[in-house]
Amino acid sequence: MSKKISIIGLGLIGGSMALDLKKSGFASHVIGVDKLEKHQKQALNLSIVDEILPLHEAVQKSDIVIVAVPVNAISKLLSEILDILPENAVVTDVGSTKSSLIEAVKNHPKRRQYVPAHPMSGTENSGPAAALHGLFRNKTAIICNAADASKEALETVKTMYENLESKLVFMDASSHDEHVGYVSHLSHAISYALAVAVLEKEKNDAAIFNLASGGFSSTVRLAKSSVDMWLPIFEQNKAFILPIIDIYLDKLKEFKTYLEHDDTEKLAEFIKEANRIRGKLEH
Repeated sequence: MSKKISIIGLGLIGGSMALDLKKSGFASHVIGVDKLEKHQKQALNLSIVDEILPLHEAVQKSDIVIVAVPVNAISKLLSEILDILPENAVVTDVGSTKSSLIEAVKNHPKRRQYVPAHPMSGTENSGPAAALHGLFRNKTAIICNAADASKEALETVKTMYENLESKLVFMDASSHDEHVGYVSHLSHAISYALAVAVLEKEKNDAAIFNLASGGFSSTVRLAKSSVDMWLPIFEQNKAFILPIIDIYLDKLKEFKTYLEHDDTEKLAEFIKEANRIRGKLEH
């Protein structure tokens, strides 16, 4: 049965969800909520949403509310949304951290209507114009602390991701934050650092970007990601990000030492060890 859905935050993730949930028939009507008037107009002009409403009116008219704003804003909105959420409706979010969000509403009387989730997909672009069909197809979507949601709410969100053609994974919030810190948040931190390092060097050598190839572009692509989205993620998940940054720096120093000492054998072993990642990613 088709649902009336509200999307809070009409950026890449929220907009892409709206497109495919409408295309699949899961959503019969999509209401958009966004604080920026230009995003409201773009989402309407691009047929991402069917109408724009204020937050309270949108929530009260919805079967499902998807909160797709930066994680610091999600934590502020969740209680407000749950306060006015209709009895049989569901709220879910797409935040890249989960523990702090769950903690914020753990004692709310409507907690079981909330299903914390994280679709592991995206691009470096933002705003409604960045929305894409098929963004979540064959990508992992994580649902956290499933037992704390009602059976009905959980089934609704599972069906939603099935309509997005995502692969569902279930885990507790702490494990999610730790693992995502390793495979997603660290890579963004490295990309930002690399971009700043090259920009610093480029002040004295304008030829750098004339020589930039696909390898550099793919490595630094994540550095284009929005500060509004990623600063709160780093701040909320620093307990897991800082230890893995330490390990990364140790490995980078190890690489540097082998290179400094012309230790070809150790450097080759290091690279071959890194090559083992191919088998982890290609299964």
